[in-house]
Amino acid sequence: MTSELAELDQKHAMPDEEAPDAVPVPHALVPHLNETAILLDIDGTLLDLMPTPREVWVPPGLSETLNRLTERTSGALAMVSGRSLNDIDLIFAPDVFRAVAGHGAEMRLSVDNEADDVHAPPMDKELKRRLAAIAKLSPGILLEDKGYSLALHYRLAPHAEKAIYEAVSLIRADLPNAPIEVLPGKFVCEIKHPGFTKATGVRELMKHEPFNGRRPIFIGDDVTDETVFAIMPDMNGLSFSVGRRAIGVNGHFDAPNDVRAFLAHLLDDTRLE
Repeated sequence: MTSELAELDQKHAMPDEEAPDAVPVPHALVPHLNETAILLDIDGTLLDLMPTPREVWVPPGLSETLNRLTERTSGALAMVSGRSLNDIDLIFAPDVFRAVAGHGAEMRLSVDNEADDVHAPPMDKELKRRLAAIAKLSPGILLEDKGYSLALHYRLAPHAEKAIYEAVSLIRADLPNAPIEVLPGKFVCEIKHPGFTKATGVRELMKHEPFNGRRPIFIGDDVTDETVFAIMPDMNGLSFSVGRRAIGVNGHFDAPNDVRAFLAHLLDDTRLE
């Protein structure tokens, strides 16, 4: 199964034209941690991809690394994910982290709060019902209802990709005024309200303490992370892609275990103290 998933992920990788070479020592670019904000995508970046979203797990030692980095940055570490806040908390329990969740639909600025802001209204029930029916196209299509969006995961049914997007297009054509945006990802098609993205969430996050005034470092792997890659220069920030050499980033990591090793190394780098 692992080799099959790797092969499928490779088919979804973007071309390397004009993409940067790997940065052999990306930690050399990082400023002092007391000047840094660390922003991390989860699936495929911090954690290894699994056949289904529910199967991801936190490797030994990662929790300690994240908590120590949170302490060293005075709390300026946040998850930036398409997952809901509730989902993020279930994965990392009992740890709780600041987060931009749901592709910018939710935000948590304090670990003492469930959520500080929700930027998206609930999706229309009839629209959601019609979109949910797409999951019946093939066994292996998994439906995820976040309330403000609906995701169709097809990692277990990659052959259904074309049929899924065609079905979504037909619904959009039938309801041209419906306020929805289709967000493609790695073996997932997410339908959400327009007007919010990971980038809008990060921009808002960086206006608040303890992130305000710090230099952000963002690490992500998917197409949905490209909006954040694009805004990092505006914030004098750094960005790194995972698994592919994305255009416009400062460097890349080959796999999530390299990201985890990089984060652990930051704690041992006396230059960053």
